[in-house]
Amino acid sequence: MTESNLTCLPPGMPALRVMPMPADSNAHGDVFGGWIMAQVDIAGALPAARRANGRVATIAVNSFVFKQRVYVGDLLSFYASVVKSGKTSVTVNVEVYSERSRLKWEVVKVTEATLTYVATGEDGKPRPLPPESEVAN
Repeated sequence: MTESNLTCLPPGMPALRVMPMPADSNAHGDVFGGWIMAQVDIAGALPAARRANGRVATIAVNSFVFKQRVYVGDLLSFYASVVKSGKTSVTVNVEVYSERSRLKWEVVKVTEATLTYVATGEDGKPRPLPPESEVAN
């Protein structure tokens, strides 16, 4: 099975599911990359905030690859997981899959990215991550 011809979504619960609308696209119906990037950032922040047990801020986009076009009406599923924790930072991998039903129903991986977030206090400055034993699942 090739990545471009998947038949089902990965196991587990996605962090985010959303359907792009016409306002999110160009004149040809392709969804803007910047819109997808914003959704990836939101999806990645969810497990990062859970690991940090509070507020986080995006500090780096380590990698971002667009693999396939995204169209208005595609149902996007964003799978996000923590891949590394530092003293104040959390690195998250996000994979995005599209459920399409244009001529035939198919699931394709459209984007993958790795982002780093830093835990912040009320003052906006970095703060240490709590020990993993204190993090609620």
